[in-house]
Amino acid sequence: MYIKKILWAVALIGLVIFGVIAYYIYGAMFQPNTKFETETEYVYVPTNANYTQVRQQLEPLLKDMGSFDALAKQKKYTSNIKAGRFPISKGMNNNEIINSIRSKNLPIKIAFNNQHSLEDLAGRISTQIEADSLSLLKAMTDKDFLDTNGFTKATALGMYLPDTYEFFWNTSAEEFRDKMLKEYHRFWNNARLEKAKQLNLSPDEVMTLASIVHEESKQADEQPRVAGVYLNRLRIGMRLDADPTLKFAAYQLPEYKDTVIRRVLNIHKEIDSPYNTYKNAGLPPGLIAMPDLSAIKAVLNPEKHNYLYFAADAKRLGYHKFAKTLAQHNNNAREYHRYLSSQGINR
Repeated sequence: MYIKKILWAVALIGLVIFGVIAYYIYGAMFQPNTKFETETEYVYVPTNANYTQVRQQLEPLLKDMGSFDALAKQKKYTSNIKAGRFPISKGMNNNEIINSIRSKNLPIKIAFNNQHSLEDLAGRISTQIEADSLSLLKAMTDKDFLDTNGFTKATALGMYLPDTYEFFWNTSAEEFRDKMLKEYHRFWNNARLEKAKQLNLSPDEVMTLASIVHEESKQADEQPRVAGVYLNRLRIGMRLDADPTLKFAAYQLPEYKDTVIRRVLNIHKEIDSPYNTYKNAGLPPGLIAMPDLSAIKAVLNPEKHNYLYFAADAKRLGYHKFAKTLAQHNNNAREYHRYLSSQGINR
């Protein structure tokens, strides 16, 4: 009888212990363990991160780190960290959180436009993915990559078409660059290549001209007319005389660092540079900025006309007056110069 009582007591104690353990396991796995009020927060796990780094990001988001640590160890997450951007939803339990940060790496939308150099582009992209600006710039300017794919440092910016793209946050610099090359080739389909051929331009030359068109006019409805002017000039062997190329050439010089040229002067026309289209015939060696898609399409689909000149329109700022003769153009230019002087813009 005494032995039976002992056995019953042992069994009862065992049940209590089992119940406590079961309750703890249930709490660790299935009780909500978030303490933020927003619907979703994101954890950004760097490449080659360890559990301590992940824990530092989770700590402000979770109520009980001890129970999370125990389950993470039991599920072997602590030794199997995955890089990426992972969502944690309000009310998730530890088990759901671990499953999410283990397998639900969500892509993000990356957007860029109007970058004036590869350095600017690298800086812009580095704010959106894990890769830093130095590694991005190194990948973008890698000589072997450029040589293999027919680019130079002067034309490389044209490989990056401004738009919105989907990437994983933990994309490396090389992965970003390589995907953008695929997007570039996808853009340059047979139809666009044929249009460029009809204009006697290569894709690089289209991008270079589009960069000038875009710097001349940000108005999508006017860009085909501007493109038509430059193509007319190229067709007859006339110099482009494009003011944006003078600004670009000037900005490469130390004396113009941290300055803004608001008015192109004769002194700028004397700058010794292959980008000075007042001195050099044809297109410059590369892009002067990143053109919008509208400017690229404008070059490929230019307005057909007989204009050879244009000057900014003082009465319709942002647009231009077009002329077929130099005399007409000089009148338009004088009108705009008078406007600049009236505004106190002398340089």
